[in-house]
Amino acid sequence: MKAARLFAYDKPLRLVDAETPRLKNPADVIVRVTGAGVCHTDLHIVEGVWKEKVQVTLPYTLGHENAGIVEEVGPAATSVKRGEKVILHPVITDGLCRACRIGEDMHCENLVFPGITADGGFAQFIRTSERSLVKLNELDPADVAPLADAGLTAIRAVKKAASRTTSGSNVVVQGVGGLGHIALQLLRCMTNAYITATDVAESKLRLAEKMGAHRVIDARRDPVKQVMEFTKNQGAEVVIDLVGNDQTLANGMRMLRKGGSLIIVGYGGTANLKAIDMIFSEYSVLGSLVGNWDELRELIELTRQGKVRVLTQKGKLDEVNEMLDQLKKGTLEGRGVVIP
Repeated sequence: MKAARLFAYDKPLRLVDAETPRLKNPADVIVRVTGAGVCHTDLHIVEGVWKEKVQVTLPYTLGHENAGIVEEVGPAATSVKRGEKVILHPVITDGLCRACRIGEDMHCENLVFPGITADGGFAQFIRTSERSLVKLNELDPADVAPLADAGLTAIRAVKKAASRTTSGSNVVVQGVGGLGHIALQLLRCMTNAYITATDVAESKLRLAEKMGAHRVIDARRDPVKQVMEFTKNQGAEVVIDLVGNDQTLANGMRMLRKGGSLIIVGYGGTANLKAIDMIFSEYSVLGSLVGNWDELRELIELTRQGKVRVLTQKGKLDEVNEMLDQLKKGTLEGRGVVIP
């Protein structure tokens, strides 16, 4: 099969012939990939950001936002059959550890993460487990593949925000890219908050308006001052930081009202927190990872109902490096999807 594989850090992926995955365990499922989202994490892996965090042997196949058609099922897999359209929860879990027992799949003690710790979906076929699949029915896998991570990460953060807001609360979303445009839609259907989006690109601000933001702020023009102005110097109840660099993290803390919460999703920077400020203003700072299997199921249902849609730019597998370059430059609107 054809696959886009990483042979060396800081080098483009190479499209090569690779071994087609086979069933290993009784509940394994082989999926023919018909849509694989291109994520900032893929870019960070190529740049070597993850090489100390995740020990892998090069070369391997990237791609962790995957959807497609069931090709082959193991003898113990009874909930799906060949020919069904599915989206893959990004991790393969054991189903037996405490995290799995309470439904927090992404904290599985023995997880395998295709595209990060094992071969992923920038290929014609991928191996996963029956436990990881959500049926798509009438939805097109290529249209919704980014929900497997971008959407799933967004819904996790939005649910945390929803639990910390009431009608009329202010929520600020920093960054309107692949995650941000989905997060804005989810905030509109899951909260009654007043939603503000910030970004440094004019095109992203116009996108934010289309996706449900009540107000947009050009982050190049003192976004903290602007937030404080329209909240009458009170600040926002919640700031969701989808960028996570030093500047956005600092801005996020300064945008909060007393008792407010900063939800960190993007990464790369460092949050500097003074203990006395944290105590005096009773701030909360929360990390937010990718969501669990049921959150993916819920996200697919919201998409089926027309409440969430993913903006995609589709291309062939051999265009993956161009999409990664667009991500790096910040010129990719919505989410890139390769179709092997």
